[in-house]
Amino acid sequence: MHRRERQKMCLDRGGELLEELIAFCNGRSNPIRNFSLNQLQKAIDDCHPLETLKDFEDIHMKWYNGILERRRVFIKIFTRCPKEVHRDIVVSSQMSSHNNVLKVLGYCLEIPAGPALVFEYPENGCLQTHIYAGSLPWGIRLKIANAVTYLHTAFPRPIIHRDIKPENIFLNQNYSPKLSNFSLSISIPEGESQVEDQVAGTAPFLDPVYFQTNFVTEKTDVYSFGMLLLVLLTGRKTFEEGIYLINHVIDLVEQDRVNEVVDPGIRGNGGEGIDQQQQQAFLEVALRCTNPFSREDRPLMIEVAKELQRIERSIAAAAP
Repeated sequence: MHRRERQKMCLDRGGELLEELIAFCNGRSNPIRNFSLNQLQKAIDDCHPLETLKDFEDIHMKWYNGILERRRVFIKIFTRCPKEVHRDIVVSSQMSSHNNVLKVLGYCLEIPAGPALVFEYPENGCLQTHIYAGSLPWGIRLKIANAVTYLHTAFPRPIIHRDIKPENIFLNQNYSPKLSNFSLSISIPEGESQVEDQVAGTAPFLDPVYFQTNFVTEKTDVYSFGMLLLVLLTGRKTFEEGIYLINHVIDLVEQDRVNEVVDPGIRGNGGEGIDQQQQQAFLEVALRCTNPFSREDRPLMIEVAKELQRIERSIAAAAP
């Protein structure tokens, strides 16, 4: 691409980014660095692309390891440039000061295929890699669940993520979760309880009521979060061998086989295991969140946060 063409492309993308900033954040944002194409190219060249790239690859983006200014980084390169990409840049930069959001270090608008975001490096990779391998202790799973509830409790104006799932959660060296990918996020106008928008998200994490009505509320994310809780508890995918996870869990509960719900890797008592009371309480929260018919019967995220904190305290109290 010639220099003049690249300059025009960057100006166009910068204008679109400014429009999104004004629309979503009233023009206010946390400043982040603008990296050049040459800087990112060198960062990626200095560190081989991820060997497990397929684990982090989406149809619209690719993740790379990089070394930038002697610091290990995680680089997300978009392979297209829709409005959602600019939203991801804007919202990620706004929220990256929170401990449980993958911190944005900068962006680049010069890559022809699409913009790029530069993040802090999550040493333990993606949650889905660990959870489906059954390698996470119960205490860490509960810690992850507790941390993700921040979305509706840490900010006065709720931001609805609309795509809460293991693939969008990364883990640092201490296995603290880092939520990412805000490209589908939407805010609810002040004084309103819902907003109408076209359906977006990932089935089966997608709220059935939202799918039917096109109305987004706080409880749209509550449903997705409930599905995440079921994945954390069972270690199973949401759809596997022709069976939906939610249906599988409900069938076991109705047959009074609750113990079979739990991932064998965390079943047991004491230590890092899960006892029956914790299991039952965690499962009840997940099932309340995933009520498919009535949003009113789902708890608020702040109520979910309080219940999960209570479960976590019960573990601490039981520790020798």
